[in-house]
Amino acid sequence: MRGKIKPLALLPALVLVGCVTLSGTYELKAYDNAGKPILTHTRMIAEGNGIYTVRNAICMTHPAATVTVTDVRTKQELASESPHRCR
Repeated sequence: MRGKIKPLALLPALVLVGCVTLSGTYELKAYDNAGKPILTHTRMIAEGNGIYTVRNAICMTHPAATVTVTDVRTKQELASESPHRCR
């Protein structure tokens, strides 16, 4: 059995590769199909991986929304997660 890798031995490595660790403070904004802001009187802020909770809540209440995620400190959009089109 020398030289063979058991498939289950790779599972932890594959799980870790799929995880994204975010740190920082992010502002999430939602827009309708015409590009107009949806929640104009609400500021949505999330810490780290909390962006997924906020984004999912927005998508549940506004299924056609586009959500942007911006780093509060740098004012840069989070390229790996933004913009996100709800389904």
